[in-house]
Amino acid sequence: MTARSLDDYVALAGAEAVDDVRRTARPLEGARVLHINATAYGGGVAEILHSLVPLMRDAGLDARWAVVEAEPAFYDVTKKIHNALQGMPLELSRADQELFVETQRRNVATMPDADLVVAHDPQTVALLALGGARGARWTWRCHIDLTAAHPSVWEFMRPFVERHDAAIFTMPGFVQPDLRIGRVEIIPPAIDPTTPKNRELPREQSAEIVRHHGFDPDRPLLVQVSRFDPWKDPLGVIDAYRLVKTEVPDVQLAMLGSLAHDDPEGAEFLERTVAHAGGEEGIRCLTNLDGIGDREVSAFQRAATVVVQKSLREGFGLVVSEGLWKRVPVIGGNCGGIPLQIVDGVNGYLVESVGECAQRALTLLKDPPLRDRMGEAGREHVRRNFLITRNLRDYLRLFTALRAGPRVG
Repeated sequence: MTARSLDDYVALAGAEAVDDVRRTARPLEGARVLHINATAYGGGVAEILHSLVPLMRDAGLDARWAVVEAEPAFYDVTKKIHNALQGMPLELSRADQELFVETQRRNVATMPDADLVVAHDPQTVALLALGGARGARWTWRCHIDLTAAHPSVWEFMRPFVERHDAAIFTMPGFVQPDLRIGRVEIIPPAIDPTTPKNRELPREQSAEIVRHHGFDPDRPLLVQVSRFDPWKDPLGVIDAYRLVKTEVPDVQLAMLGSLAHDDPEGAEFLERTVAHAGGEEGIRCLTNLDGIGDREVSAFQRAATVVVQKSLREGFGLVVSEGLWKRVPVIGGNCGGIPLQIVDGVNGYLVESVGECAQRALTLLKDPPLRDRMGEAGREHVRRNFLITRNLRDYLRLFTALRAGPRVG
């Protein structure tokens, strides 16, 4: 894990924001903090923790990060839980439930001691109930949109969640009304502007990377960066692109994603997406297996004429803030945390359908001054609201409040 210094964020987030973090961290000096999640690489949670944990250390906390050890079958179950919590009518069998619990029981034995534990998403929700770090204050961090959670799966999850001292959600609408827990915090995620994905990259280098992967940087380019997942609606993005192409024949579509080991459906849905593209000139689906890493994602987002994130369900969608930070207008699905990031008509557009996505893309493709205005507005919106320094400060405030009160988990 790369060490980070808060001093490096002064020029990007502002001296006031960094000073606020340091002041907030002082009462927590030396506190042992443990983050636990499902994977060290792939997906937004791991990406956040690669920055958040080192910054907590720089702020004076003894912060660590552990990853659940599990067999592939566990991730099949947790993917089912993830989809059900986002609205799919899926049921957990008794065997699914037993595997889910037993895997976490095995992980409890290897957990280090801590004063404060943050358990991220369903893969870690049972650790506290099974005996993990009994003396600690525990927080469950839910990165998932629970607004349409399938009742039986939520009912299975809820007792585990309620053992925690606090729960963090991205927005108020994600909090289930029957949740009984000591404290609920609303903390949207944020991006790190100093990482290879988000730091500045010269235009010439971006163009060369895009060209290397089969695209013409001088032609209009739509870019969606996401896991290959039905909730990200890559098939709908292709359909919208085809509508755009009837009026802008030289437009291109790049669909970039990573195949994470905790997402067993990823490869299957990538195949479906490639099949839907049908080998059409101008469309390419690229993953980490094609050499797409953080630098390549940065290049495509910077080279994009328009960034698209046409999700049907979304916890937050870090890629929206990534595109806005790079001064590119973003078209996003009107769901989950995307409306927190896109101010409709100001730094991008919120859409509800394939046709609306295509129409908004055409508007932006045909109006360069509008793209420039929206790009600048997007950069400033992210600077004020969605940089990692704000996310860190919010965690520190929660930790301080939890240490001041009784442990209720």
